[in-house]
Amino acid sequence: MTTAITVATVCLLLVLAGCDGGGTGGGEPTLPTPDPVPTGPANSPTPQGSPVSTAQPTPQPTAVSISDLVGPPLPGLEPGQARHQVELLETGSGIRLPEGFTATVFHPGVGSARHLAVRRDGTVYVRLRVPSAGGGIVALRDDDGDGRADHEARFESSGGTGIALRDDQLWFSTDAAIFRIALEASGPGPAGEPELMVGGFPRPGAHGAKSFVFGPDNALYVNVGSPSNACQEQDRVPGSPGLVDCPQLERQAGIWRFDAERPVQAATEGTRVGAGLRNALALAAREQGAFSLHAVVHGRDQLDLVAPALFDATANAGLPAEEMFRIDSGTDGGWPTTYWDGWQGARVLAPEYGGDGLMRPDADFFTEPEIVFPAHWAPNALVFHEQAPFPARYHGAFVAFHGSWNRYPERQAGYLVAFVAFDAQGPAGGWEIFADGFAAITPIVEPADARWRPTGLAVGPDGALYVADSKMGRIWRISR
Repeated sequence: MTTAITVATVCLLLVLAGCDGGGTGGGEPTLPTPDPVPTGPANSPTPQGSPVSTAQPTPQPTAVSISDLVGPPLPGLEPGQARHQVELLETGSGIRLPEGFTATVFHPGVGSARHLAVRRDGTVYVRLRVPSAGGGIVALRDDDGDGRADHEARFESSGGTGIALRDDQLWFSTDAAIFRIALEASGPGPAGEPELMVGGFPRPGAHGAKSFVFGPDNALYVNVGSPSNACQEQDRVPGSPGLVDCPQLERQAGIWRFDAERPVQAATEGTRVGAGLRNALALAAREQGAFSLHAVVHGRDQLDLVAPALFDATANAGLPAEEMFRIDSGTDGGWPTTYWDGWQGARVLAPEYGGDGLMRPDADFFTEPEIVFPAHWAPNALVFHEQAPFPARYHGAFVAFHGSWNRYPERQAGYLVAFVAFDAQGPAGGWEIFADGFAAITPIVEPADARWRPTGLAVGPDGALYVADSKMGRIWRISR
């Protein structure tokens, strides 16, 4: 529900509250050496050139929070959620699904799984964040057709997140580079050595995972996450202002296009197609009809830490929304100067850039999300499924949410796979829960309490949907 709040209303509430309102304000192949990550003010323009203020007094706790003024929404209806949620039924595999769907445990646990890819012959490839048992890539094959892996092979000494197939080549990422390797014609393993395709990405302390996807005209699109929460002078420090023309936007917090046919490219040779995207780890191409690129972005954290005069724990747990964008040339998701407030249904200025939780930026400057999800759910993977045997009712986008860590002291949330129906124009309604039960406990106080955390998605040649968990590396196969 959107609530209109006038400046006069806010001032009256602050006076009644008796306060002054606070501020307004593993090993891997040899790579090219990454360039230093910019950390100070930049002299060159960045995608976000709107005027912002960096003058912000040190926040002081106040009796009135944004949660008192505008939210949270009505119980039972989260930002962006469809008004009808189908009943989810037990499947005997530990997770719940809509009626008519079944799930088998394709593999009980391969290790620290991240993203997935499925070959035309049905071989499932799993990228491991940390190599184990002899490899950072696991190949799984179901030889007898019972929905469970019978054969396992491991190779590649590095760890990472991204993995994809292009013809008979397996592509994979580390935090600093993208590689490809030819596969055996009649087996699941490699037929040669890895070839460097793009190297020299900055190695930040946070959001270093590189997801990627292919597009027409030999395009390779790569997500490069931000190294910080909100591009402050001092990251995650209360009252520290945001950097004007955030220098991190020059090479991070966006999506870059490269040539999928040209080896040994430098990260600096890419063409930026999307900016202001804090960490677009859930990145996918929609190939039904005209090609389109989409991403669900990890939103910022800790509003109550950086601006306690404006945001309490309830506001921090509920803000900001996780945003899904269609990525076109010139897309700007608004990070770090703004965030999407799911309670108000609007984009607002971040406190590090002079925002007070209500102030709006120029309405035409930033890209509107095509759909939003609840705060801090952590979208780790996105895949489009628009083929049989899934019925037309379930043709669209599936998003794996890893689950929150920073809603404390409120209960954590996420730990599920969501579905968004798509038509020719884009999302055809709100999101709904497609698969849950991964956490196997409620309430979730800490992420470690969850039994499983969804992190990877892929569609097989037979239309089965595969889901990977990051804690044990369990893989589910969902079919109709």
